[in-house]
Amino acid sequence: MKIEGKNQVLEAIKNDVTINKILIDKNFATRRDDVINLARKNKLKIEFLPKKLLDAQSVTGHHQGYIAETVDFEYCSVEDILQNPKSTDGAFVVLLDGIEDPHNLGAIIRTCECGGVDGIIIPKMRACQVNETVVRTSAGAIANMKIARVANLKTAIDTLKENGLWIYACELGGENIFKQNLTGNIAVVIGSEGNGIKQSLRDYCDGVLTLPLKGSVNSLNASVSAGIVIYEVVRQRQNDK
Repeated sequence: MKIEGKNQVLEAIKNDVTINKILIDKNFATRRDDVINLARKNKLKIEFLPKKLLDAQSVTGHHQGYIAETVDFEYCSVEDILQNPKSTDGAFVVLLDGIEDPHNLGAIIRTCECGGVDGIIIPKMRACQVNETVVRTSAGAIANMKIARVANLKTAIDTLKENGLWIYACELGGENIFKQNLTGNIAVVIGSEGNGIKQSLRDYCDGVLTLPLKGSVNSLNASVSAGIVIYEVVRQRQNDK
């Protein structure tokens, strides 16, 4: 897999992502450059190439003169996510049911990292996996985020419940999210862009949270919804102190 963009490559180096080599625009070779300095400090292989060759190597078309060739993204287990929560308020996990757009997935990862989410759980089938576009859209946040890929989201929910988490589906027809207590150990499920959360998975959750909508459109973009939900949890945790 390729990680493209200056900030993305820099975050990958800082977080010890396994990098085979870094391709850098040859015009940057004589610059005082954070990526070059850190790569050399970590004894990583660097190749300086003309921009045309970098363009040919690029998957996203937005490399900014930096491409890191890495091993495939390393997913973790659900149990790994639950180890050492980032907040003293308890574990905070986000499950994604069938998010297919890599830009949405990358944006959600970025918001999760900023909001102190402990980890993200995605299904193996009928959903976007971590790829170059996801990495770029996350703006480097993916290097700091645990992501588990599971065969069955219900089984993952069972594990979360066994560890004391309350699970909430974020969907129409539920309770107003701003009137619910979202402190403590919690997991939220965000549905796909077109179909929302599967009914069977919704019924498996402890409750349903709904964002009040004031316009004529009856839904929000998945990454926008995720951002609002995540930061409502953050807000309540801060106010609870």
